[in-house]
Amino acid sequence: MLQVFTDNKLGGVYDVSELVTDATWKTSRIGKPGSFDFTMLQDSNYKISNGDIISAKWDDKPLFYGYVFSVGRNQEETISIKAYDQLRYLTATDTYVFKNTTAAAVVKRIANDFGLKWGNIVDTKYKIPSMVEDGQKLLDIIDKAFALTTINTGSIYVFYDDYGKLAVQNVKDRIVDLIIGDESLMTDFSYEQTIDSDTYNRIKLVKDNKKTGKRDVYIAQDSANIAKWGRLQYYQKVEENQNEAQIKALLDQLARAKNQETKSLKIDALGNPLVRAGSYVKVVIEELAINELFLIDECSHKFSGSDYTISIDVKVVK
Repeated sequence: MLQVFTDNKLGGVYDVSELVTDATWKTSRIGKPGSFDFTMLQDSNYKISNGDIISAKWDDKPLFYGYVFSVGRNQEETISIKAYDQLRYLTATDTYVFKNTTAAAVVKRIANDFGLKWGNIVDTKYKIPSMVEDGQKLLDIIDKAFALTTINTGSIYVFYDDYGKLAVQNVKDRIVDLIIGDESLMTDFSYEQTIDSDTYNRIKLVKDNKKTGKRDVYIAQDSANIAKWGRLQYYQKVEENQNEAQIKALLDQLARAKNQETKSLKIDALGNPLVRAGSYVKVVIEELAINELFLIDECSHKFSGSDYTISIDVKVVK
């Protein structure tokens, strides 16, 4: 059963579960705050306002904790509420300069500066040499720090709001003990293999060389895939303080990560509160010869009366 509570921050905590007619909880792995949209019947003894706290659970399992950002009413005597988790406050812009700083430290510094609560933030270990972000969205700054960490280490981390506290985990530690697929929760799917989004078979890195006054160029390419797909080039300018060994390691890492088709899979299934963006889930679909772990990019939980379903977008990460 879906349980929804509101808190007006003045001591008024209400259980509005019986008034809620439908709800949708959405999470994204990168670039977006979690959201909780719901519709409820109006009650003259109860008022909800922007800034109020909203918390939601399913059979006492925590789902969402956030804040009301919009309230709508209509003639049908229902109220529509949109709430976001703490990541919504990271859509603000500011200027930051980081040197030799981990992505985890970037999260903690920004969270502390903006008065946000954080909890389990693992050590991401890799120290980013330099990040100068002038007038950038805070969430984009944080996402860039994690992207640089992944490019240089191969490790993928997920940054999210864990029921009211910002958290960072390695995705390898977020494997859901669940199988979705043939005869197991799945109700529908759509599948795509593409080279149109993040596939590159030629990696070109350049670095300004102050001694020679020229640019050093480093290239890795897959001739077989170029003949098959055409030349798909990825270009990046690297930091001047990176040495040749570091640049070649980055080149190899990018070549491994980018020189492959992107496989995306959308699945509709019966609901489960453990499933959210940034987690791995086992998918078994015989028709597609799929039997492996997939990383969830987008996840939407939908509640309507006693019905509870999920829609997930996943991609293969190897």
